[in-house]
Amino acid sequence: MKFAIFLFLSLTTVASFTVHNNGLKLTALRSTMESPADDVKDDMVTASLGDEFIDEESYFSKSTFPIKPDALMERAKEILSPAISIGTEDGGECLADDFEFVAAVVGPIGKKEYLGALGSFNIKDSFDLNARFFGISVDPIQPNRVWFFNRVLGIHTAEFMGAAPTGKEIKYPPQTLHLDFNDDGKVKEFGFYTVDRRQGNTGGLGGAFGFMYGVGKPLPIPECQPYKRSKRFRFLNFIGSLAQKLKKKEQ
Repeated sequence: MKFAIFLFLSLTTVASFTVHNNGLKLTALRSTMESPADDVKDDMVTASLGDEFIDEESYFSKSTFPIKPDALMERAKEILSPAISIGTEDGGECLADDFEFVAAVVGPIGKKEYLGALGSFNIKDSFDLNARFFGISVDPIQPNRVWFFNRVLGIHTAEFMGAAPTGKEIKYPPQTLHLDFNDDGKVKEFGFYTVDRRQGNTGGLGGAFGFMYGVGKPLPIPECQPYKRSKRFRFLNFIGSLAQKLKKKEQ
């Protein structure tokens, strides 16, 4: 019970909403883990509803990052091309020496580990793939970062993780991905996260885990399984539901 109360209080104090003038005002907590690549001073800690969109051109004009947004997006597309494939086809030449890969449950790992890990999977040999990238943009607050989405589509054409080829169509949920660049145009960070786990047929999983689940060969660890609420979280939901029922009875 103490844990449930503590978790509830923690969740409800992450952000505060207060009445302000003609509407609501959202007071956001400034992160204690701001990116070192954020070279645009961000003084905006509050935003009134109706004025949430920042002036992107103003942010970009204040940036000291040497590669302009249009050129950076073109560089990102080059990195994503089959000829380079984020370092896997050019021997890591496009990756900075201090490169890191980070995803929801994997990483951060360095350049050598990243290239070695990808080399241990035969994904390209086992699936007819189409990354289906879209929605590319440069982050105005962190102008060395390129954001984009994908909806991976793959056909299982050869053995993978011991699973014989099935011809099955593997549809990924949408993922948001990012590439961070240094001043020389080399990638210093690559990462991605699933943004809608209810779509696709990989159990909401992305990366290599999605292919494993898609062919029926997930690793026997929670991270390689579809999301499932923990016992404590289910208990917390039960307590909340019970409290709502009791409140209605009192009314």
